[in-house]
Amino acid sequence: MGIRLLMYLAVILLGTLIGARAKINKKLSGRLGSIQTACLLLLLLVMGIKIGMDKDVIDSFFSIGYSAIIISIFTVGFSILGVKLVSGYVTGGKS
Repeated sequence: MGIRLLMYLAVILLGTLIGARAKINKKLSGRLGSIQTACLLLLLLVMGIKIGMDKDVIDSFFSIGYSAIIISIFTVGFSILGVKLVSGYVTGGKS
């Protein structure tokens, strides 16, 4: 698990360096939002497939469903709040 975490952090750092140096052309830059959305949808699809393949999760879906909904709502809410609070420091006050 430690190797995967380091790999994820390395990929994020690499993307940050590429973005900071603006070494991508304008055409690709305009499509980054679409590419990000497509990758996110693919990730969610793969996660859904893994969840669907796990019989224990399917069998206990309704018993853990309510807790999962509450946890998801708070996770999304506090993630949005955290981004709003931190984005001013990261961007230097620029929108």
